[in-house]
Amino acid sequence: MNYRSQTIPDLMTRAKPFLKWAGGKGQLIQAIRDSLPVDFSERKELFYVEPFVGSGAVLFWMLENFTNIRKAIINDINTDLVNTYRVVRKNPKELIRLLEQLQNEYSSLKRMHRKIFYLEKRKEYNLRASDEIVSASLLIFLNRTCYNGLYRVNSKNEFNVPFGNYSNPGICNAKTIYSCSKLLQRVTILNDDFSATLKYAGKDTFYYFDPPYKPVSRTSLFTSYSILNFGDDEQERLAGFCKKLHGKKVKWILSNSDPKNTKTENNYFENLYQGFHIKRVKAKRSINSVSSKRGHINELLISNY
Repeated sequence: MNYRSQTIPDLMTRAKPFLKWAGGKGQLIQAIRDSLPVDFSERKELFYVEPFVGSGAVLFWMLENFTNIRKAIINDINTDLVNTYRVVRKNPKELIRLLEQLQNEYSSLKRMHRKIFYLEKRKEYNLRASDEIVSASLLIFLNRTCYNGLYRVNSKNEFNVPFGNYSNPGICNAKTIYSCSKLLQRVTILNDDFSATLKYAGKDTFYYFDPPYKPVSRTSLFTSYSILNFGDDEQERLAGFCKKLHGKKVKWILSNSDPKNTKTENNYFENLYQGFHIKRVKAKRSINSVSSKRGHINELLISNY
């Protein structure tokens, strides 16, 4: 069976990310699906590795649609995000109870008072003095009520995204959390540098990389995902890691920004991944303070097959 020949009427009918995520890959799933190795669904057993998991849109889609993925390994450098994944996997019932409390309290407030409540919870979250389940509930609450689903921290690792002022943000989705928890039972969750996943690389392993994107303009530098920067040195270190995987005959695909959106002569990724396959796909730009500058742009899918 050639999986690429099938149509998918609804890519997110079941499990889906429990977080909103700026730059989430839900909209790229169709393009990623079309770019998978032709024998992906025919392989008897697969091990899936995602070293930059983010909101997990690709992860959850993969686990839902490919029963031959016997084990998945996800990783992220963001300790608070990793804690939330682990809580969703292990303690979904208690997490939902806390989220329902937050949702009920938030919903009972007049809109003029919701910002104050948000700022109080942001301050509590930044103290990082709560237990792991409370911390996870606060991260999800802030994620659902902050501006545009951003995750941004300052040099002190303090979450500093402003209030989103949504009328009905949907803080607790119990069905989604339970669905994600079920899928995460077959997932190993790491909190490390992406290179720590190398020990999982083998002939039946497939990697998907979604690193922090290379900024394509000065205005793209709006956020810090963690207190550790992911600049050109890190992009180049990641390219070296991908080449190491290629030498081990491990297949991988990587998404990133396309510098040619702003400078057609910019061959940064063509030079960095020389000899590999680079495909441009359309994605919607949703983060821009100027609405006229939001629209479809190219993003890159780079693979070694």
